[in-house]
Amino acid sequence: MEDVDAVVVGAGVVGLAVARALALAGREVLVLDAAEGIGTETSSRNSEVIHAGIYYPAGSLLAKTCVEGKHRLYRYCAERGVPHSNCGKLIVATTEEEAGRLEGIRARAAANGVPDLRLLTRAEAVAMEPALSCTAALHSPSTGIVDSHAFMLALQGDAENAGAVFAFHAPVARGRATETGIEIEVGGAEPMALRARLLVNAAGLHAPALARGIEGMPEGQVPTAYYAKGNYFTLAGRSPFSRLIYPVPVPGGLGTHLTIDLGGQARFGPDVEWVDRIDYAVDPRRGDSFYAAIRRYWPGLPDGALSPGYSGIRPKIVPPGAPAQDFVVQGPATHGVPGLVNLFGIESPGLTASLALADHVLAATGALHAT
Repeated sequence: MEDVDAVVVGAGVVGLAVARALALAGREVLVLDAAEGIGTETSSRNSEVIHAGIYYPAGSLLAKTCVEGKHRLYRYCAERGVPHSNCGKLIVATTEEEAGRLEGIRARAAANGVPDLRLLTRAEAVAMEPALSCTAALHSPSTGIVDSHAFMLALQGDAENAGAVFAFHAPVARGRATETGIEIEVGGAEPMALRARLLVNAAGLHAPALARGIEGMPEGQVPTAYYAKGNYFTLAGRSPFSRLIYPVPVPGGLGTHLTIDLGGQARFGPDVEWVDRIDYAVDPRRGDSFYAAIRRYWPGLPDGALSPGYSGIRPKIVPPGAPAQDFVVQGPATHGVPGLVNLFGIESPGLTASLALADHVLAATGALHAT
């Protein structure tokens, strides 16, 4: 059995950020992923938004890492030449009742350390986005977009330059906690057995299953996995908007919002469905419900302009209807297994929060290193 200092399971954006941070802290790092390359699941199936940190409960790990991660992500992208845009976002009200809720959204953002939201009149909002129809709006100037794959490639490059090694087509079948480390069985074309002093479970959708498969991990500390599938539709032609457009949130979600990529392609979503298995197919019939929702703030949306785009699945650890979950970075102080750190429920804004989350993992291992 080969001994390894630190193993990170999962090469999504958070796993990559963790591997980078560990390698920069001087650890010997091996990254394992069952897929053929980096970021093939949740990390490549999101809206690529750099979130400001507006909606999350004050004091939550979601809020803290999103706000810190946002600032660090902008700096990192500027330093590394990762394509991104600080384009901003409008949160739009289309009724007087919704307009009355904007001040509460601004207050929540301020409590999270996001004091820059500005209330706009209808005329001010339409002056910024002439195609928009609204009663009032909030402008979030620190929201943006990023080329998520370029960001992940940069993280991988940093990790490798610091000595990290990556192995793909390398699923972790099971493990066992011992006095000398976490022993794991790695499958694939060349199966192997490894013993790691530190094992970071950053397996995303599969993190609860991996934790449950580690002998010695308390069953009661492993949450149940739930899958919330978000379906997105794309717009034919170039978007008339230069900013992201979000409606005032609805119960259970942020409504049907408009995001754009760095090429100007507009995407609308998510249309959320709870599923019991991983399936990324988008049913074209789901698009019918999008038109009425979008025309509340963009009445000029042409008939037939939407087509199925993509879907992503959020790694939920609470069932439908339950209060919103927080990020969980679970180390030995919680579960009692030396050398094991589990990351559960790392959904949106995981991309934005990734650099900050990596330091939380290092703190859980006792090896915090500012990067």
